[in-house]
Amino acid sequence: MNIAFYSYKSYDKEWFNKHVEGTGFKINYFRVKLDKSTATYARGADVICAFVNDDLSKEVIDILSETGVKMIALRCAGFNNVDLEAAAEKGIPVYRVPEYSPNAVAEHAVALILTLNRKIHKAYNRIRDGNFSLSRLTGFNLQGKTVGVLGTGKIGRVFADLMHGFGCRILLYDKFPHPSLEEKGYKYVDLSTLLKESDIISLHVPLLPETTHIINRGTLKLMKDNAMLINTSRGALINTEHAIEALRNKKLGYLGIDVYEQEEGVFFHNLQEQIIDDDTLGLLTSFPNVLVTAHQAFFTREALDEITKTTLQNITDFKEGKSNGNLIPTP
Repeated sequence: MNIAFYSYKSYDKEWFNKHVEGTGFKINYFRVKLDKSTATYARGADVICAFVNDDLSKEVIDILSETGVKMIALRCAGFNNVDLEAAAEKGIPVYRVPEYSPNAVAEHAVALILTLNRKIHKAYNRIRDGNFSLSRLTGFNLQGKTVGVLGTGKIGRVFADLMHGFGCRILLYDKFPHPSLEEKGYKYVDLSTLLKESDIISLHVPLLPETTHIINRGTLKLMKDNAMLINTSRGALINTEHAIEALRNKKLGYLGIDVYEQEEGVFFHNLQEQIIDDDTLGLLTSFPNVLVTAHQAFFTREALDEITKTTLQNITDFKEGKSNGNLIPTP
């Protein structure tokens, strides 16, 4: 089978080339993002392999169908960029990688917390400049703090366990509670209670219509003064403008994000020699209590290995007509 691979980076090519041997698949790599202007690049391909910021709208799917594409293989968990109804109309199944390394993302969320709290990034830069002062580097003990976990899928559960290991009290919010967590002494509460009582809040819910901007002016007002907010899930869970208001008003004490609502065209690119035309991102990064990483929470060797193997297995199962739990259900 021929695979048109969009938005590839060097690490994608390294990992997929390592695992594609012996499968009989041929991969054509394209650095460009998939959109209506590049969809015809897939002509002659049976499968397209896409990432989180590729455009799989109805218009693009119509073009892919015309070029002969028979399957969409997402090398990510999220699929909010896919028009599933359009794909179903064209008879093109969409597969994803629902789980690749919950530990990778959960551990990155912890890294953001520790870095923001103990100001590791600031201390590192100071010492490189010969400044060994401890002034304004004061942090707080994690032990005894209340941590709110929004979303208790696999990543949320791993994160809760990690924070419990620091001696934190764990509050949980999810429409579908996981019984094993309450057995550990964690407590499910309603959203307002979690927001009011948590010193640290970490987002681990998928991006759905009901979760879009779940963090907004109203929910930010419910939070404790000087609380810490962490997002390693999807950028649009946070209304960025409202978060900036809360930072300016000194309501929100810390913000750590690995995802950003307008990250498309910025994250995953080297823009060192360019002017970044995003005033909101520029303002965010100007705050001393904000830490931004560029969608790297998933980025471990183990996760890349699992993403590659699962994506290729999805394609193999499709080719052989086998059932597969990674197929996204038709709406």
